[in-house]
Amino acid sequence: MSDTPQTWHYGLVAHWWAEFNVTGPEIGFFQALIERFGQPALDVGCGTGRLLLPALQAGFDVDGCDISPDMLALCASRAAREGLAPPRLYAQAMHELALPRTYHTIFICGSFGLGGNRQQDREALRRLYQHLDPGGVLALDHYQPYGNPASWRHWVKDRRQQLPAAWRASSPRKQAADGSLYELRSRLLALDPLEQRWISQIGVSQWRGEQLVAEEEYTLQGNLYFKNELVLLLEQAGFHDVRVHGAYTEAEATVDDDVLVLIATK
Repeated sequence: MSDTPQTWHYGLVAHWWAEFNVTGPEIGFFQALIERFGQPALDVGCGTGRLLLPALQAGFDVDGCDISPDMLALCASRAAREGLAPPRLYAQAMHELALPRTYHTIFICGSFGLGGNRQQDREALRRLYQHLDPGGVLALDHYQPYGNPASWRHWVKDRRQQLPAAWRASSPRKQAADGSLYELRSRLLALDPLEQRWISQIGVSQWRGEQLVAEEEYTLQGNLYFKNELVLLLEQAGFHDVRVHGAYTEAEATVDDDVLVLIATK
């Protein structure tokens, strides 16, 4: 297993994220956490700025980091187009985090457990703990492994033998601001329930009219965690008072929540 994180957030995939992944309930939820727990804040895995740029527009003091320079370049370009001061952006993996200041609030949206191995995830939590001020808070969301029926069924041995899965279109073609069309497809390559790891593949095609301009494929690997393991990892990293909420609410998590938000204090 490689020690280099394997992600798909480059090239045409990064352009897809910048163009079409720009909304969601997470934006307001994490802004409310910054208001509650304080600034400055750090958006870990900020990507093309889906959460970061609205926070900056709202006047918050927020930095961003991401493993993908492609994503960060698109984030900076969008900030310039929207008349924002250049954001402080750092091209760093979570487990290698080494930033020039500490934070009162750190949040991770949709990216914990992606790309690396479990040892790197543990190191990432330790690094995040080090980058918090005393009393500061880390908030991360997490998709439960059983929340996606399409992949959960492959935990059964007979189903795993059917992998890799067939490609499936993730959405119809979408038109970008420059008039080109993007088509996204994905498939599950492998799932290991013993190690709680998965590998998926994504493909993006760019079209102008009916002419195919570019086509790229990337692979992403990730680690699967359940609630109790995440709580234990946070506590081992030094955090205390770990609270688990249902998706982007203040309510305590229940078995019916496919997405959790864990909030932990230094």
